[in-house]
Amino acid sequence: MTSQPNRAARVSAPAGSVEFDADVLVLGGGPAGTWAAVSAAERGARVVLADKGFCGTSGATAAAGTGVWYVDPDPALREAAMANRAKLGGHLQDGHWMARVLDRTFGQSNRLADWGYPYPVDDHGKSHRTSLQGPEYMRLMRKRTKQAGVTILDHSPALELLADDAGTVAGASGLRRQKHDRWTVRAKAMVIATGGCAFLSKTLGSNVLTGDGYLMAAEVGAEFSSMEFSNAYAISAAFGSVTKTLFYGWASFTYEDGSVVPGAASKGGRSAIARALLQGPVYARLDKADDDLQRHMRASQPNFFLPFDRTGIDPFRDRFPVTLRLEGTVRGTGGLRIVDDSCATSVAGLYAAGDAATRELICGGFTGGGSHNAAWAMSSGTWAGQGAADYARQFGAAARRQLSSAGTVAFRSRPLRAFEPAALAKAVQDEVFPYELNYFRHASRLDGALARLDAAWLDVSKADAASEANLLRAREGAAMLATARWMYRSALTRKESRGMHRRDDFPGEDDRQRHYVTAGGLDEVWTSVRPHAEADYAEAAE
Repeated sequence: MTSQPNRAARVSAPAGSVEFDADVLVLGGGPAGTWAAVSAAERGARVVLADKGFCGTSGATAAAGTGVWYVDPDPALREAAMANRAKLGGHLQDGHWMARVLDRTFGQSNRLADWGYPYPVDDHGKSHRTSLQGPEYMRLMRKRTKQAGVTILDHSPALELLADDAGTVAGASGLRRQKHDRWTVRAKAMVIATGGCAFLSKTLGSNVLTGDGYLMAAEVGAEFSSMEFSNAYAISAAFGSVTKTLFYGWASFTYEDGSVVPGAASKGGRSAIARALLQGPVYARLDKADDDLQRHMRASQPNFFLPFDRTGIDPFRDRFPVTLRLEGTVRGTGGLRIVDDSCATSVAGLYAAGDAATRELICGGFTGGGSHNAAWAMSSGTWAGQGAADYARQFGAAARRQLSSAGTVAFRSRPLRAFEPAALAKAVQDEVFPYELNYFRHASRLDGALARLDAAWLDVSKADAASEANLLRAREGAAMLATARWMYRSALTRKESRGMHRRDDFPGEDDRQRHYVTAGGLDEVWTSVRPHAEADYAEAAE
């Protein structure tokens, strides 16, 4: 049954801006954000959703097909599904959370079918719900979000959170890019669902994902977890932005002279590709796919082939250059630390979902595209929306609070120097893109990168406020910079190789470090270690 519209009340606004009152504000309009908004509205909350792009078409999911961690509720199948990821994730997963996510994903996937999502049906009439086509999925989620009565602000990137006199999170403000003005939302609770950070690496659908939610949450004191598991690189044609890596399982990888790159593969051999790229070009050809498989590939993922068709390359017969594009925390597992089953963060009234929240609880130290990510977006989005609505209810019809800005970098007027967003973004990319810094980590190289990143933070924190025209890019650059510092500080704290985190100076996995790394801070970045949820793992190992 569709919820009755309960739109956020529009109130008087200062000149040059528009203002809304809401119970729950959701930042981000991808799968996690839309599930959060729908779930909060179904709890009776007045909800506003602000999206950096157009809700339903922006973000990593809308541009791609995605697998879903959908498993029938058979105990044996569920146990196998959970055990399958244990070693890959460095045994950091939490069985309680994995079971919860499997249950919630099963239920929400079935809701999608009830809502009309066109799942494929086999010859026996069985509906297959282990994958979703991004365009159809997100078109449906936008429709359901609007039907739930949520007020959607499209092309409205958030710039900063707002706090009341007691320091409690009380809303956010941002830009309305098409209207050339500002928006402000007063809210009793918030959900950060702004995605991860891919550092403007030109991966399809991810150039809006610059860690904005991380920065805003950190400015009100939120903590992060597992940020060391953030060096995810995806194979891509060097001339394209599509980072769907499944089809490279049928590829041969060669050097420029045609000789085979030893150990190179889509799965388990990406490090060989990275090391080869340090020496020179690497080429691929999908020559292991027969004619039937080629037809199936083109039918199932047509946008994978667009860059090749546009350049006149037949990827099944012609060699083409490949690269590895950094996807950071979009396909990593780090993010805002979750402190309870409602997906609350360490800041009261602030919730996190999807890639913006740590996925360590179900993925440990490794994940890839789709599957667990899609399941986590559905599940965490639902819980965060419900949690935020429940938190907001305790305020009742409270009087309007006086709000103040929580934003720091790019907002403060300084007489010292101008803010240069393009130079800042390039400086961050220079420290996170290189394989020898981020993919193959070593204390000496991380220390050098961190020194440069810390110096950059000191510089931008003393810079003058960004101009109106540069404000969004300035905040994106500051968010990428902050994210890189949490990543590398956490990477130095974990003195071992586990999951996707690789240390050349600590190449083995250390049983004594089966713990989580928490990070936080802006001017001074800090880290600490907290035990794995299964507190008796050390005794069990003995």
